[in-house]
Amino acid sequence: MTYLGEGWDSTATLVGGRWVERRPKRAEVEALLRREAAVLPWLAPLLPLPVPVPRLVSADPFVARHELVPGGELTTLNAVQGKQLGEFLLALHAVPAADAVAHGVGPAPVPLDRFRAEVLPLVPDQADLLDAIEAAPADTLVHGDLGPEHVLGRDGVLTGVIDFGDVHVGDAAIDLAWALHSTPPEFADAVAATYGVTDGLRERSLLWHRIGPWYEVLHGNDNGKPEIAAEGLAGVRKRSSWF
Repeated sequence: MTYLGEGWDSTATLVGGRWVERRPKRAEVEALLRREAAVLPWLAPLLPLPVPVPRLVSADPFVARHELVPGGELTTLNAVQGKQLGEFLLALHAVPAADAVAHGVGPAPVPLDRFRAEVLPLVPDQADLLDAIEAAPADTLVHGDLGPEHVLGRDGVLTGVIDFGDVHVGDAAIDLAWALHSTPPEFADAVAATYGVTDGLRERSLLWHRIGPWYEVLHGNDNGKPEIAAEGLAGVRKRSSWF
């Protein structure tokens, strides 16, 4: 076994050089892993890049396992990869939301009450951001957490997309947040051109990019890690200056 690391919700171990085993870090995360195991076998054939197809292998302790998706975390980004991601998102967002709901995917409400109680007092000039997020549409099947750690590549091309723990029916713009606002122009432009990003989508994607660090503040608060909360707050202030 080889320990691969951990995210906010689960740990991952490579078994036999082929299988990735994931274990929840908290009881409530088990439901997210169960949802992935129910949704991804149906969703994977509809997508143009490999994604995990997990199955449950143990109930106590809870363990889910999927075949290793090839590639590694992206260190450089180019137009070819941007086109691939644009094609991936077009396919994902074209899946009928009603079909996703039938497979157990629901909405993922933004914790606006907690943002207003725990973060907004520290950045009181950003109340309009929360109002705009509250008004965003929720009609599209989305990955919900696309970033360089979840988009894999090798030799200058994308090889897969992982970690669907935040998959939900929400705003398509959330999946464009990182791709359009935290990547080199050649990558971002290729994503936008391939996907057909409208002005409205681009504007909302910036809102979702700005709200990202707010979750980091809550994560630090929830886990008694003030250094993470402070880092998140610094990100909140930095990204607010881009608007």
